[in-house]
Amino acid sequence: MSVSECAPQPVVTDPRPAPELPAGGARPQDVVVAPPTSGGEDEEDGKIKEEGELGEDEIGDHLSDLGTVTAAEHVYRSLSITQGLSPRGKSALCSYIYLQNLEVPFSKIKDLSCVSFVPHLITLDASHNDITNFFGFQPPRNLEEVNLSHNHMSEMKDLSAYPSLRRLNLDYNNFREIRGLQRCVSLTHLSLAHNRLYSTRGLNSLPLRDVSLKANQIQRVENMDCLRALQTLDLSYNRIQSLSGLQNLDYLGVINLEGNLVREIKEACHLHDLPLLRVLNLQENPVQDQPDYRLAVTFFLQRLTTLDQKEVTVEEKVSAMNKFDPPAEVVAAKDHMVHLMYHLMQPQVLLNSTLPGLDTPYPMLVLTGPQACGKRELAHKLCQHFADFFAYGTCHTTRSPYFGEVDGCDYHFASEEEFQRMTRMGKFIETIQYREHHYGLSWDAIEAAAQDGLACCVHMELEGVRSLKMSRLEPRYVLLVPTDLEAYACRLRQRGLYSHAQVQTAVARVALYVTVNRRQPGYFDNVIPCDDLREAYTMLSQVVRDYLGLDEQMAGKSTPATSAGDSLAAEKERDRDNRVFGNKVEARMVPQTTSTETAALQRRRQLAREAVAGQSAAAYTQLFSSSPESRPSSGLSTLSLARASLEDMYDGPEPPGGLGQDPEQPADPTTTPDRSQLASRGSSSRPGADAKPILPPIPSGRRTSEP
Repeated sequence: MSVSECAPQPVVTDPRPAPELPAGGARPQDVVVAPPTSGGEDEEDGKIKEEGELGEDEIGDHLSDLGTVTAAEHVYRSLSITQGLSPRGKSALCSYIYLQNLEVPFSKIKDLSCVSFVPHLITLDASHNDITNFFGFQPPRNLEEVNLSHNHMSEMKDLSAYPSLRRLNLDYNNFREIRGLQRCVSLTHLSLAHNRLYSTRGLNSLPLRDVSLKANQIQRVENMDCLRALQTLDLSYNRIQSLSGLQNLDYLGVINLEGNLVREIKEACHLHDLPLLRVLNLQENPVQDQPDYRLAVTFFLQRLTTLDQKEVTVEEKVSAMNKFDPPAEVVAAKDHMVHLMYHLMQPQVLLNSTLPGLDTPYPMLVLTGPQACGKRELAHKLCQHFADFFAYGTCHTTRSPYFGEVDGCDYHFASEEEFQRMTRMGKFIETIQYREHHYGLSWDAIEAAAQDGLACCVHMELEGVRSLKMSRLEPRYVLLVPTDLEAYACRLRQRGLYSHAQVQTAVARVALYVTVNRRQPGYFDNVIPCDDLREAYTMLSQVVRDYLGLDEQMAGKSTPATSAGDSLAAEKERDRDNRVFGNKVEARMVPQTTSTETAALQRRRQLAREAVAGQSAAAYTQLFSSSPESRPSSGLSTLSLARASLEDMYDGPEPPGGLGQDPEQPADPTTTPDRSQLASRGSSSRPGADAKPILPPIPSGRRTSEP
């Protein structure tokens, strides 16, 4: 069927019948009905046309994308020319009114007035020309993409008549200021690279997602916090020194700052809160000369996947965390390894603290708690009251003594140089740094107590506890924690030794102790509130008596005829009191549980009761069954657990010798056991004959009390 088809220019009336389209398609020049031209005009055009330029008749060879306007009318919608145009060729562009895509780079065009006659234009590429007039044409209503890079424009004008514009490329021009874009409500991609911009102003509230301002003269980031949709930003090769101004761009994922003047690693803090930042390029910045630059930036920006065009590995993130903010356990492990290696470098001798037994650690008691909670006072008083069992372990510190402190009694006060020298000589078991001062527990302090046959009682902060748990020693830990924070803060202020900031820091650290106790059950062997030091010492001394079994000894002296059943009943009563008190302390330290958590706890308690009664499945029963090989943890077992385990040890009547005594030997109420028997009694009266004692036996050869 014959079809009258017009090329991108309007259909021209011709008395001759329209040509038929061949089956295999038609070339553009076969479809276009060109207006007649006179021979004189051809000659004139040939005179003006230069070598390598396209004339009016040759433009049709570069048309593509055949489409329809009506059922009987076909047009080409794309024109791509990558070489010069003759004057007649430039004028002929006005005839292709149905063009949607126009590409005329390297065409020596000085103005774009011809675009005004192409109302359907969507994409325009006029790069690498000689254009000086910014958007010098009437706006096509659907124009979306414009590339005017590599021209000679120097001033931006108002583009409010281009509401559909989405992409704008103005690279390699001479712009000094961003303006005229306020009403481009659809603009998402903007490139102004290689211009002469001094500022980032002029991008107010635009829906931009991709911005390139590469190779300008920008010195700081300004007025960009309003670009809430920005995802990619290229500010490379400018003069930027600070990253301030980028901290509120929540959707920003890629930042290129290569070739700027960023000098400080701390500038990365401005990007710390960007949740989607994954790619950062800081190459050719002075900051790269900083030590541990890559680890530091990785630490500040832990969500990064690519830094300086190199993938950030998991190992780098772990190394960065361990270097700049290591977990407390990592710090303790490093501290232990350092002191262990220094100690092994010294001549090795047999220590008195290794003599209690091959499978029994040296007995130690550690009082821990926040600053100025009273642990040092309680430790001194405990060692005075139980002088036949404990000796005070004096630690070293580099801080100056407070008023009333005695060197060699409260602390060994040492200079920083002396402290470091002792560290290198392997003198310390553990050291910590607290408020710019060092504290350390030395082997000599423990050996002094062990030589007298006494257990060592020391006090330390939580960091020291973590380090000491890494050593071969297995102390028993008692946590002293204030439950009334207001009273605790008032006590600190009354001492007159701490600033307001130091008081606030000490109060805040109370939550750290409570959190560790709640999240790691058994980390501390006992928890005692220390709001009132008299009550705290009463509880502490009772705990120590229970550890040593002194109450059992005194009960045997006062009522020698008391039956074992009555003694066990008294112990059960005391155990109930301890449990009630422990529940009260726990209730004051642990946040209130929700109804869901309460229901879950009730179900778990019910399962536990069924398991103990043998009514539940075997899997639950095994959780509560004890094996001969099982041994308690290194911490002090609670009194209630010990008593409950004692009740499960015997199925029949109690052995005649009482708790902890050989059943084959009759009980002698007139016999008073010495301390070695007392220590062994404290061990055998706990669950299982092969279980680790609550407090390891104090070695033989200890001091004897005066008669």
